[in-house]
Amino acid sequence: MKESLIDIQKLVNAVQDDVITWRRHFHVNPELSFQEVNTSKYVYDQLQSFGNIEVTWVTETSVMGKIIGKKPGKIIGLRADMDALPIQEETGLAFSSKNPNVMHACGHDGHTSMLLGAAKVLSSLKNEINGEIRFLFQHAEELFPGGAVEMVRAGVTEGIDGVLGLHLASQAPLGKFILSYGPVTAACDSFDIIIQGKGGHGSSPHMSIDPITIGTQLVNGINQLISRKVDAGQRAVISVTQFHGGSAHNIIPDKVSIGGTVRTFDSKIRKQIPIWIEQLTKGITEAHDAHYQFDFHYGYSGVVNEDKITSIVERTLKENFDHGSLLKGQPAMGSEDFSAFSEAVPGCFVFLGAGSEKHEENYPHHHPKFDVKEEALILGVQYYVRSALNFLNS
Repeated sequence: MKESLIDIQKLVNAVQDDVITWRRHFHVNPELSFQEVNTSKYVYDQLQSFGNIEVTWVTETSVMGKIIGKKPGKIIGLRADMDALPIQEETGLAFSSKNPNVMHACGHDGHTSMLLGAAKVLSSLKNEINGEIRFLFQHAEELFPGGAVEMVRAGVTEGIDGVLGLHLASQAPLGKFILSYGPVTAACDSFDIIIQGKGGHGSSPHMSIDPITIGTQLVNGINQLISRKVDAGQRAVISVTQFHGGSAHNIIPDKVSIGGTVRTFDSKIRKQIPIWIEQLTKGITEAHDAHYQFDFHYGYSGVVNEDKITSIVERTLKENFDHGSLLKGQPAMGSEDFSAFSEAVPGCFVFLGAGSEKHEENYPHHHPKFDVKEEALILGVQYYVRSALNFLNS
């Protein structure tokens, strides 16, 4: 493509109002994971309206748009997630969610709108493109097993040479791109434990097998596993997040249930942690003549940025954005099912700061007052457009 003959920046700027309009539409009309019926239909219709894009349903609530250029070449995938969260919105925005207890509290409304903007820009460049661009509008990022793995199984990554993703960050400075080589997010797993004791009267604990006492010992032991089992130079987290048991002040319950999350980067540590937790559970329960049930659930793998495609993105950001816009990132303990795409093909996933200068306005993701600065959206459009073209021309 002869960029000197085409004012790409002008094309990007021209879609800014559309992107904001789309974002607000999605924000008003959020839908939960695997329920994105109206959202995906809206995306489908918008893509159809642009022209020069082949639009197909991948699953019942996910959509792929495809631009096939004038000449053969590489194939790049661009991904955005579309689902919302089960949260009652408290932002007070004029375009707040109209659906009770459902809210775009993670920025997916912005992600979808930015990719639509990129699709509109790139659709006008069809005859200048060598290769193919696939727009992957994904359902169900927020709910395991996630929509990304379903799209990969449906074949959206077949033949693709690389895939790009982006996530808005409410607590990062507006307009700053955060880029990492290698690990970006952690693998996210979970566990459930049931401790089966023997219930009884609270006045006679010696006649029971108290699962609450056993459970508290187990929680304390689990909280020590990382510090005593994992090298201090490694990053890993085990958090017990659930403890359920008991129904009255004077009754020792028959059983308790415990649950939690595990975050890791190293695959060997990831495989070892469930062994450690079960060994600890077995030892403590047997010491008290109790029984246990242990279940470990492997969730999203970690996102890992591949070096070659990440270097193209880094060059793109340095060439097309203000000096200082690019920040070096550190692996985050959060998780993302973009990992299903980046495991299938080389990928690069970046964060884009969308926070306010007033830090007290920057609520974390998944908070009922979460919001992003809409000025960031056009920067996301430019990221997608410029990175895709640079990748195809590299």
